Amino acid sequence: MPGSLDERTLQQFFSVPRRAFIKSTDLTDGAVTRTIPSQAVIRSLLARVPTLHDSDRVLMIGIGSGYLATVLSKLVAELVVVELHEPVADIARHNMAPFDCSNVMVRIGDGVEGASDLAPFDLVIVVCALPTLDALFEQLAPKGVLIQLEDAEGVWGALKAWQRGVDGAMHCRDIGVIQFDADIGDTLIDLELVDQETLRQARQEAERTRLPLMAVLQQRLGEEDVSVYRTIGKRMGMRFETADHLFSSIDRTLFRKFSRTFLDHYRVIPITRHGDVLQVATDNPEASVKPLEAMMPGRSIERVLVTPTDYRRLWSAISLIDKGARQKAAPLPAAQQGAEFESNFDDIEHHISPYLVAMYESILFDAVSERASDIHLERYHQRVRVRLRIDGELADLDHYMLTPAEMAGVVNVIKTRAELNIAERRLPQGGRARLRVGGVSYDLRVQTQPSLHGEHVVIRLLPQSGRAMGLGELGLSPRIAHQYRRLLDNPAGLVLIVGPTGSGKSTTLSAGLQELADDGRRKVITVEDPIEYAIDNIQQTRVRSKIGFNFADAMRAFVRQDPDVILVGEIRDGETALEAARASQTGHLVLSTLHCNDAVDAVQRLYDLGLHPNSIASELLAVMAQRLAKRICEHCREEVEPDALIVKELFPEEVPANFRAYRGSGCDKCGQRGTKGRVAVVEFLQVNADFRDFISRQPSLGELRWRALDAGLVTMRDSAVELVVQGVIPLSEVPRILPEERMAPEARGGVRQS
Repeated sequence: MPGSLDERTLQQFFSVPRRAFIKSTDLTDGAVTRTIPSQAVIRSLLARVPTLHDSDRVLMIGIGSGYLATVLSKLVAELVVVELHEPVADIARHNMAPFDCSNVMVRIGDGVEGASDLAPFDLVIVVCALPTLDALFEQLAPKGVLIQLEDAEGVWGALKAWQRGVDGAMHCRDIGVIQFDADIGDTLIDLELVDQETLRQARQEAERTRLPLMAVLQQRLGEEDVSVYRTIGKRMGMRFETADHLFSSIDRTLFRKFSRTFLDHYRVIPITRHGDVLQVATDNPEASVKPLEAMMPGRSIERVLVTPTDYRRLWSAISLIDKGARQKAAPLPAAQQGAEFESNFDDIEHHISPYLVAMYESILFDAVSERASDIHLERYHQRVRVRLRIDGELADLDHYMLTPAEMAGVVNVIKTRAELNIAERRLPQGGRARLRVGGVSYDLRVQTQPSLHGEHVVIRLLPQSGRAMGLGELGLSPRIAHQYRRLLDNPAGLVLIVGPTGSGKSTTLSAGLQELADDGRRKVITVEDPIEYAIDNIQQTRVRSKIGFNFADAMRAFVRQDPDVILVGEIRDGETALEAARASQTGHLVLSTLHCNDAVDAVQRLYDLGLHPNSIASELLAVMAQRLAKRICEHCREEVEPDALIVKELFPEEVPANFRAYRGSGCDKCGQRGTKGRVAVVEFLQVNADFRDFISRQPSLGELRWRALDAGLVTMRDSAVELVVQGVIPLSEVPRILPEERMAPEARGGVRQS
């Protein structure tokens, strides 16, 4: 039998894309593994049959999805397929229709009988279990061959070839085995997450680095997707679980039975034991459990698939339990057993145990896994609370039952990592640390705050990729995105992004910087405190107040560096505002942020900082005010009946005919929350000639607002309603980002609009 495919066979093989035989619903069904074999399986099968010619006649027993039948039809003169189940045959006919399989005849019947009326056949392929092959032997041509997949139920398919000898008897020989289970590469190709070339490169890298293929592919794919791992688990015959579900069933005694080196090498973590079944977690679907079976004879091993981040969380949690048990087994000195917690601070200060380090790292892994923006560690008398801010809302991590003493120890670990003074507990402190998880680096901004019962800590997690979010990823409306891009093309002027703390101002500014960095025609310098997004091709500078280098000092230095665009992280005082205006007047585009509530308030804020009204009028190009709202998960979005009370506030007179609302029902991709990520709801003020005239007169705030409306102010209310109708944000987010007085349409030119 030939061991490789000739050029003609290869050409016809690649002309039939496997993807065409897979429906979207098949991707989450493990049963399709056998009915839609992988490309590797088909190639292996073709390499083991006699070379096919365009004059051959072939009989095939069992049609499956039609993939193999379609490939064979391109290689032979005539193909007859016998399929027992008519619904299966109908599906295969539908799949094969686009490939002009006019030389294929599909017959409904028992494969044992074959197709004697159409015999003889040069090749008979049996891909399903049959009780006897006698009738099929009689339908072979004199030199014909019958190929049988003998072990249809096993993981490995043993191929046998039958051929009639000179003595007239049928002779059988083994021609190899084929692994019919889908592999990771096939599944990711089916899901259109990688292509053949990416998979080939990943396999080479995995072989070179001795890493699991999935680990290499994960680095290339970037963000972990729970639904992808769930699908891979089904396709590979493995149960998928989350770390949160497995935490409660961890048996730490199992962990001690194995060497950490052994477990780390095979990428498995023993979780629990039920009778003779040992359950292990792994993030590698190809992880071998044979070494474990050899170490535990008589026991079967059940593999449970988890994401790489959850694998690290489980490993950290088990280490935490193990180290915690050893630490708690050591009794306190008698003098300390009845003492109040506060009296033990000095002892804790000088002792940071591996258990506390593991505790901190476990919390970090949880935060990364949940895509949290902040971690909050708080103590209320004898109760410790660990919370994550996810999509703007705080959620408790209930599986951490820290004692006050452990909380103080974890705080010391955090301070040590952030290079803060662990002895100073009376004053707030701020610092930075780094974290790397799954190929992604995070900049950790640490802030400690003394409180009644001890220090509280907030840690902000900022991914550092060398590239900020692009304008297209912000979710801005096409009109505002176009206007923002046009502002970035201006030769000079002042552009402000305003809003409260945590409203995404820096993200919006960085998206603009990324556009400029990609363009590459202009020099961009920034001064920030701190630098939140490291962006390639942008010259970024950090404020250093301790040595007398602040925003205003940086601005004065920047204008001598021949920049085209200057970004000031924040205008905090009159001196910085004045230097920003001067830089604009000398022919630079200046981008900055202000803390205020809306676009018109920004003009009043500039008045308050001491800028002359004429300077504001001449230099200000535009103001964008924004709030962040939860984004509906696009994978589980559904239309719902709008909340009548909110609708009444939004439209006090008449509800537009085209108004509709959506929500997310909850799915794997959003963690059953119904929302995933946040989007900026923007108020946009473009300063035109008429409005410049009003700014120079320094009118009252009320008059300034309705003049801005007349000048074309896009209100936050208008932006929010547009996002609701488009199904981007839920209606329930609108009252959260708009004050009551701004829910209804505002007056333009003194007349209320609907």
